[in-house]
Amino acid sequence: LWKGLHLHEELAARLQQAIVDEPPFSVREGGMIRTGYNQELDELHLIAADNKTWMQNFEQKIKEETGIKTMKVGFNKVFGYYIEVSKGQSSSVPPYFVRKQTLVNAERYIVPELKEFENKILGAKEKIEQLEYYLFDELRTLIRGKIKEIQETARAVSYIDVLTGLAEAAYKYNYVRPELNNNGEIKIVDGRHPVVERLLEKEIFVPNNTNLNNTDERMIIITGPNMAGKSTYMRQVALLVLMTQIGSFIPARQASICPVDKIFTRVGASDDLATGQSTFMVEMNEVAQILKYATKNSLIILDEVGRGTSTFDGMSIAHAVMEYIHDRIKAKTLFATHYHQLIALENVLSGVKNYSVAVKERGKDIIFLRRIVPGGTDRSYGVHVARLAGLPKKVLERSEELLKEYDNDNGRMQQPAAAAAPQDNMMGSLFGSSIANELLKLDVMSMTPIEAMSALYKLQDEARKELGK
Repeated sequence: LWKGLHLHEELAARLQQAIVDEPPFSVREGGMIRTGYNQELDELHLIAADNKTWMQNFEQKIKEETGIKTMKVGFNKVFGYYIEVSKGQSSSVPPYFVRKQTLVNAERYIVPELKEFENKILGAKEKIEQLEYYLFDELRTLIRGKIKEIQETARAVSYIDVLTGLAEAAYKYNYVRPELNNNGEIKIVDGRHPVVERLLEKEIFVPNNTNLNNTDERMIIITGPNMAGKSTYMRQVALLVLMTQIGSFIPARQASICPVDKIFTRVGASDDLATGQSTFMVEMNEVAQILKYATKNSLIILDEVGRGTSTFDGMSIAHAVMEYIHDRIKAKTLFATHYHQLIALENVLSGVKNYSVAVKERGKDIIFLRRIVPGGTDRSYGVHVARLAGLPKKVLERSEELLKEYDNDNGRMQQPAAAAAPQDNMMGSLFGSSIANELLKLDVMSMTPIEAMSALYKLQDEARKELGK
């Protein structure tokens, strides 16, 4: 590493000598070259900044050289700079004075030195900008010749900077060195989120354990209320795995972590109005990419898949995604969900385990314990969270009434008896046996849009025939 470090002493000294401490934004506006770097530029700045002083000094010098005490140096926009001598003294002017203008009582002259000054002062600003850019371009050419060494130094310094930052964090915040294993396990004891724990001021960060493997704990379903810490926990696991693979110590008491080839996350949700994609479409696009590229050696973090559509649609999608990952991809997965019905998958899929965020209830109030514990939960505590958010009392009371109705009716609103029967009959006879069989044969995840449309058209045609339409 040290072989890539170069001191660049000559180049640094040259730049220090040439460039001001706070250069302007544009390199063509002047004001970037330090005083004392270039004599011609210093003279131009002096001329532009204090031409009256120069004129006074020049006038005094000419008076001393010629002995004409009444002469004066002046300027007007028509004739420029001049030396004015009264008619009575004109016979005393030296031969190198060139007549420029004749007045009633005086003669005006020009001399080479004054003409040179005139040229300098009139074009000083433009010349300053041109000369500064020329000097800047000289420096740029000099630097270009050293670019390889500069890049080597930059890489070495950035490497040292990263290692130093990680080492400092490990020392200050009680990180430990994780073990690496090749048996496909991620075991973390009392892991902490490296960012969130630093941002907490009034609370103590609650550490949590993680156990993932390639057999009976390949996929973890995490249930619990909003704000309880599910998302923080999942991001924490992903960060600690990533930190381990870059060679860093991690915030935990102990850890043994296997390498992963990729870390896939689907967390948060936002729409993409520019391309006409809804929040749910963005979510589904992200899930599709994960299912396409993840492998058995990947780590997948999925947070609330299916939330952007109706309850049963979303739950069905979440269920299917979990089965696909479990049966086909076999990647280690953390899956947070509010569809607490999905905890039943622990009894169906061999690699699934349920965990939940511990909550303590006090009457109608809840306390988030931030602790991930074994076992699922069948409650979402949404009304409790709404109370914490400050919703009106009437809204909360009505929410509790409706929640009881939903619970008593297995998640469906009460409907008039006359309307219920046709609804149920329609749902029961939606698909005939032949159409159902055709549906089961389709590999939806691998179909192209054209293939999907063709299959849908075929199924619709069969449905018409079965219904005699």
